[in-house]
Amino acid sequence: MSAEHPAHGAPFNVGLLGHGTVGGAFAELLPARAGEIAELTGREPRLTGVLRRSSGDYREILDGADAIVELIGGVDPAREYVLAALLSGRHVITANKLLLSQHGEELFAAAEKGGAQLLFEAAVAGVVPVIKVLEQSLAGSHIDRVHGIVNGTTNFILSEMARGLSYAEALAEAQSKGFAEADPSDDVSGRDAAAKMAILARLAFGVPVHLDQVPYEGIEQLQGDDLAYARELGLGLKLVGTAERRDGGLSVRVHPAFLYSGHPLASIAGSFNAVTVESDAITEITMSGPGAGGPQTASAVLSDVVSAILPPAGRRAPVRRLPLVADIQSAFYVHMDVADRPGVLAAVTQALGEHGVSIKSVVQRGMGERARLVMVTHPVVESSMRAAVAQVAEFQFVRSAPRTIRVIEEEFV
Repeated sequence: MSAEHPAHGAPFNVGLLGHGTVGGAFAELLPARAGEIAELTGREPRLTGVLRRSSGDYREILDGADAIVELIGGVDPAREYVLAALLSGRHVITANKLLLSQHGEELFAAAEKGGAQLLFEAAVAGVVPVIKVLEQSLAGSHIDRVHGIVNGTTNFILSEMARGLSYAEALAEAQSKGFAEADPSDDVSGRDAAAKMAILARLAFGVPVHLDQVPYEGIEQLQGDDLAYARELGLGLKLVGTAERRDGGLSVRVHPAFLYSGHPLASIAGSFNAVTVESDAITEITMSGPGAGGPQTASAVLSDVVSAILPPAGRRAPVRRLPLVADIQSAFYVHMDVADRPGVLAAVTQALGEHGVSIKSVVQRGMGERARLVMVTHPVVESSMRAAVAQVAEFQFVRSAPRTIRVIEEEFV
């Protein structure tokens, strides 16, 4: 069966792969909304087969489907199933950011060859409709930057740490509320966010970006006193993913970053996600909403089922004009544990200055073995900052390796 030329009024058969948290929520949501979708599209979606760990036959499900919803996760066997569906002309709806960020071009090619749609709104930022906005609403815009909070787990943890919890306490709270997995490593390391930013970079700039090309840092090493000092400096901490035009190329990265209160991402708290799109034509648009949870993700999947029933929108073809740029400018927060003696600040300032690093603000706290020196720098090339910190770390009065966190200076007020 091919969904290429469906008859108006005919049922739209959906095969579901995976029946976990999201898959189970989708299996309940689809029949509940089927009547409304039929009124909107002229075709009523119905679930015609489910592949579970212990039951179901993929080939039978595929043969009876107009579209496949893939909610297995991971690369194998999801890649095999998705490729087979697309090449056979069945539309595919997936929330699998890992698969898309590692094998996206292969999947897009298979969709084109099979004449099928590959839809993945639920793969990035939960219910925030950033995929459709980039592909349709802003398709004619020259986008300069897409950045945002695209991992609800880390945003919840950082929000709790800002309230005074330790990292371990905040993670345990996230797990108890279902916002973090038993093994949260993909989330807290930044890898999940990096996969999502690879997807957004392709959509926004038409450049194929692989997960392995996205440098990322997580939140595991952050300390509660970093957030306490940041409050004194008027800053809030988020895990931010960015894809932007830089120095004639494209920079895609994920890392913790301090934001001033006027930034549109600064107020996003809890498990919410938010994505800001910037362009000369539109200035900036920020979209936010829940970034985690089975019912929320299932809702985004269902919106793609509606898109699969309707005529497909165009997708920007990839171009390979923009090289990836790694060494970019940023302001930095720097935290140093130092011995309380005369000349420390002067020595640090001189060492930073030798690498072109100038200081914007400084906070000094404590005495003796508990002295702290915290500063925010003006923007500097990252490689220069690393070299400066390495030099400072060699001073005898520095008691542990300095910590650095990027600071995003833009404010939209």
